[in-house]
Amino acid sequence: SFTAILFLLFVIGWKENIANAINISGYSNFIVIMGITVAFDVISTIPFAKLRLEHKPMRFASIKFINIGINIGFNLFFLSLCPVIAKHFPESLFTTIYDPSFGIGYVFLSNLIASVVTLLLLFPQLKNSWNFDFKLLKKMITYSFPIVIVGITGMINLNIDKILLPKLLPASEEPMKQLGIYVASFKMAVILNMFIQAFRYAFEPFFFSQKNKDESKQMYVIVMQYFVIFGLIIFLGLSTFIDIFKFIVAPQYREGIGIVPIVLMANLFMGIYFTLSLWYKLTDKTKYGAYMGIMGSAITLSLNFILIPVLGYYASAWAILACFVTMTVVSYLLGKKYYPVPYKLKNFFFYLVVSVFLFAIYWIVRDNDNPVYWLAILVNIVFIGTVFLKEKEGFKALFKK
Repeated sequence: SFTAILFLLFVIGWKENIANAINISGYSNFIVIMGITVAFDVISTIPFAKLRLEHKPMRFASIKFINIGINIGFNLFFLSLCPVIAKHFPESLFTTIYDPSFGIGYVFLSNLIASVVTLLLLFPQLKNSWNFDFKLLKKMITYSFPIVIVGITGMINLNIDKILLPKLLPASEEPMKQLGIYVASFKMAVILNMFIQAFRYAFEPFFFSQKNKDESKQMYVIVMQYFVIFGLIIFLGLSTFIDIFKFIVAPQYREGIGIVPIVLMANLFMGIYFTLSLWYKLTDKTKYGAYMGIMGSAITLSLNFILIPVLGYYASAWAILACFVTMTVVSYLLGKKYYPVPYKLKNFFFYLVVSVFLFAIYWIVRDNDNPVYWLAILVNIVFIGTVFLKEKEGFKALFKK
């Protein structure tokens, strides 16, 4: 809360300078609204984390959905309903709360209203959180500053390619069109991204809550194994039924579906890396998270600069995959030294090789004009059947427990 207030004071004090810097001079009020919204969202992160720690997923999810609903609802109200009412009923009450000249500002205002309501709903988790402790603040800064670098490098790894593509491709290759194809292809990986995001929300508080238990490391092994299994099932399913999922994007952007399996595998390794890398948070060695993040960004930037002029958007897809595979390997090796967990590497490589082999069979046979759906169904049944036969006893024990 203290840092959020400092940030807000800075935004208010420098609103004109910030507006000029991003070429929206004359709209400094938008900067203030955005600053207040960000401050409220930052204050909300701690009670949201507390809900995760207390294993209250329904309350967590319901507040998130309420936030989305209010945001969308007020956007529709201000941008769709109010203009109609103001046009047909110019003397009505709505004209006192609606100003057409405010325009896009209503988008920011809707977001602010949603953030305020969210913070009010989280008040039960906030009410006993206002004690200030300088020693705790020092520990928090020492612990969390490297994680800020992790966040920045993570944004670079996931977003820098969208910036570099139009800058590194010659005009003759229609760089903006290639960027559109690349971004559209990313949308087809949305199901795996949702799975990874849900897993991340649930796993981190679980990981910390199990830290001091005798069987914690064995539990981490089980969690990792099933994360990989379900992640590979999603990878294979999306990759082999790509001719169905491609309809979520416009026809002119579908030529890039060849990068979807690469992006899916990159996202899977991103999830594996996240799961592996909680060791540096448990051991207070967050500096290693920063080191790995910087290393990943160096790989991403280097490969994009070198390969984009040659391979186009395929270079960006391969760069992300190379980045997260390398970070996963390095994190595993460092984890063995500082927080050893006996992960079952043989099982991991077995399922990885089988899924990639089945995918390769389908992709070789696949015809762009006539999708081979029966083969897609077959390879998925074979993989799921292999998983079931190999993990049958483990599944029984898990569900029984």
